Amino acid sequence: MSFSPEEVERYARHLVLSDVGGPGQQRLKAATVVLVGAGGVGSPAALYLAAAGVGSLRIIDGDTVSLSNLQRQILFNTADIDRPKVEAAAGRLEAINPHVRVETLNHRLTVENAASVIAGANVVLDGADDFETRYQVNAACVAAGVPLVSGALGRWTGQVGVFAGKPCYRCLVPESPPDAETCARVGVVGALAGVIGAMAALEAIKIITGAGEPLTGRLMLYDGLAATSRVVAVTADPGCPVCAV
Repeated sequence: MSFSPEEVERYARHLVLSDVGGPGQQRLKAATVVLVGAGGVGSPAALYLAAAGVGSLRIIDGDTVSLSNLQRQILFNTADIDRPKVEAAAGRLEAINPHVRVETLNHRLTVENAASVIAGANVVLDGADDFETRYQVNAACVAAGVPLVSGALGRWTGQVGVFAGKPCYRCLVPESPPDAETCARVGVVGALAGVIGAMAALEAIKIITGAGEPLTGRLMLYDGLAATSRVVAVTADPGCPVCAV
């Protein structure tokens, strides 16, 4: 797979990076990344994945852009209000990098369509804001053997983890918490979405290029108020209904 002179200039900072170089950039160009949700996590992640030269981005989200989204979802602008998120996202991402193919799915991910949504993906990046969708994405990724990058945030804290086989996301969160908080109810500082979304994009790029050590089987916890982070190991659950069967 060759690069045009324009692509060589566009990706120059990657091409001289020893951990990426030409082979890594070729892997990015050949890759398909599925983004589940174009919200707080998916919005900045999509920008960086497109800029990095991921060849195909498949975005699934059934929501429209609202005014309250603009505080943190920097993929959109005021003129996008009431437009389908995936439609607005495609225009912005293609403007950033015309070499990226953007496939839009203007509906929610469900247990019935999850397998087809992630078909052919090299990496799935989950930025969903509800546990039912997270569980469905996780199960589909385990069944297909596709690495899952999971990001979540609220208030001033966020987390990013990578799951590939065992342990899986269901090992980390066996049941949906009955008192699960939402950003709409407890709030979230907008810049935190940029931090967590960028971290999630970075993990996807590492997985695709083979650079460094992804957070596989680990969870990074970031506290924006304290400006601290820590990484914890996720233990496989021998009774997990997803990855232990």
